Amino acid sequence: MKITPVDPKTVEVSGLLELVAANTATIRDGIRAALPETCVQLDIDLSQIGFLDSSGLGALLSLHKTLRARQGSVRLINPTQQVLQILELTRLHRVFEIVKNPS
Repeated sequence: MKITPVDPKTVEVSGLLELVAANTATIRDGIRAALPETCVQLDIDLSQIGFLDSSGLGALLSLHKTLRARQGSVRLINPTQQVLQILELTRLHRVFEIVKNPS
């Protein structure tokens, strides 16, 4: 996992291969610890995710809640077809902004 500050208000997360019960707490806590106080935009690249379970969805929602408390948001970048299907089935595509091929 790579966490990159883009500017004082935006942080990008990339290099995630799966979000499952075995790693969600570590990933969630690592991202939270890396967020500067000024961060209000969290972009999570999901283009390499091979598997996402309910714990992974919970971690995404937890990060969403953290950013909402700062009047910010979480964007899910380039989710795989499998992840997009899960987000739609759980109606979380209505909670998160989903961005395909950002410029």
